[in-house]
Amino acid sequence: MKALIETLARALVDFPDEVEVEEREESDLTTLELRVAPEDLGKVIGRRGRTATAMRSILSATASRESRRAVLEILD
Repeated sequence: MKALIETLARALVDFPDEVEVEEREESDLTTLELRVAPEDLGKVIGRRGRTATAMRSILSATASRESRRAVLEILD
């Protein structure tokens, strides 16, 4: 799941080298923290959060295939 979010974020931003994803796992919950360059934050969030919502939907679908839950946090 970490690689999926990294790949999606790198495709969206102007500074792909500054994309960082940290993965924390608990019993049945995986939390992914996404950090990008300040200039790219708007591109990752999108208009009215549409891009972020789409990334969260893809992550949720991927996690459900593994019978897990996943949360994406976009940090500034």
